[in-house]
Amino acid sequence: MTRDEIRSAFIEELIRIAPDLDPDNISGDDHLLDDLELDSMDILNLVSALHEKLGVSVPELDYPRLETPDKAVDYLAGKLG
Repeated sequence: MTRDEIRSAFIEELIRIAPDLDPDNISGDDHLLDDLELDSMDILNLVSALHEKLGVSVPELDYPRLETPDKAVDYLAGKLG
């Protein structure tokens, strides 16, 4: 899976969790909690959705590694690589 495919999958799941977000306005360094205003339940739902879509388990200790789309792509690419 390419980094672009991982990013697309991440953004797709992010939008499913928070449908009020505009995917065209999400930058790679937007912080999920601070900038995009997700809450802890949204993060949990996102992690669960990513697990289902990509087959990647993300332990709770690694949640901070998903705090921005760019960091999430880096983390997921490492897990899928």
